Amino acid sequence: MNRLTATLIINPISGTRSHRSLPRLVSRKLEDLGYQVEIAQTEAHGDATRLAADAAARGRDLVIAAGGDGTVNETAAALCGTKTALAILPCGSGNGLARHLDIPIDPVLALDIIADGRILATDYGTVNGDHKFFCTFGVGFDAAVSHTFAGQRRRGRLSYIKSAVEEVLRFRPEDSTIEAAGQIITRRAFLVAVCNASQYGNNAYIAPAASIDDGLLDITIIHSGNPIQTALVGVDIMTGYLNHNTLIQTLKARRVTITRNNDGLAHIDGDPITMGRRLDIECHHNQLRVMVPVGPEMRVTPIITPVRSFINDMRITINHLFAD
Repeated sequence: MNRLTATLIINPISGTRSHRSLPRLVSRKLEDLGYQVEIAQTEAHGDATRLAADAAARGRDLVIAAGGDGTVNETAAALCGTKTALAILPCGSGNGLARHLDIPIDPVLALDIIADGRILATDYGTVNGDHKFFCTFGVGFDAAVSHTFAGQRRRGRLSYIKSAVEEVLRFRPEDSTIEAAGQIITRRAFLVAVCNASQYGNNAYIAPAASIDDGLLDITIIHSGNPIQTALVGVDIMTGYLNHNTLIQTLKARRVTITRNNDGLAHIDGDPITMGRRLDIECHHNQLRVMVPVGPEMRVTPIITPVRSFINDMRITINHLFAD
């Protein structure tokens, strides 16, 4: 009988902790499960895609991405449309796809999913044909924050919040036209997020109702508001209440076109990129095989109910006071 084969792709500098012992732990665990394991480390941007593509071309059963959202994105991009499955060992600061799929953030615990989990055929999105995303693509404020965050010396939630606070003081919304689901919407949007999964990472839910295997993208449009309303959007993102906010408009569609006045910043799974005026986005259904826990797909993990109730009451009251 042929042994199962696995390739571990590890980003040694992802996140805030050392992962020096991870290759040994992975090898020991998978060899006990009957896998023949090979290990490769990334050294530069694009390495994970190259290594994963090589593994898929050689018919490896499993490729394990040990790193942050960037490493996961690069690895997954090479596995779309192949028979090789992706497993995720979260080692980054945001871990958006892992959190959406309810994969434990502790990479050692995440290893158990390879033994006890299942393979889920998931969707992915593309922008202008060749840029793949697995969680979120966005233009506007979130793209500006991603650009600022990329320049921070430290990673993690506090650095991301610091970047958001810095950017909110200087950000100026731009006019955008969104074509999706038979609608044409032109707005001066604070941000437009096109989502395959529910969150950016760190349990910041930009599309709380998103499913990763329904063949549709969730579009979240956040309209411009006053400073207090905008601050409450941030609260709602962190509590999963975003779809109740009066500044929010949501759509579901397989294809989306965003047209803006000028070339500018965008982000793909949190990585900033400069793109053109017209952005054609499409969902590709069930094209990526991912190891996930047994059980239903997880989306929003509610915070303590009394706290949510208090925040919700405060949000409704303030929105009412500042309503036109």
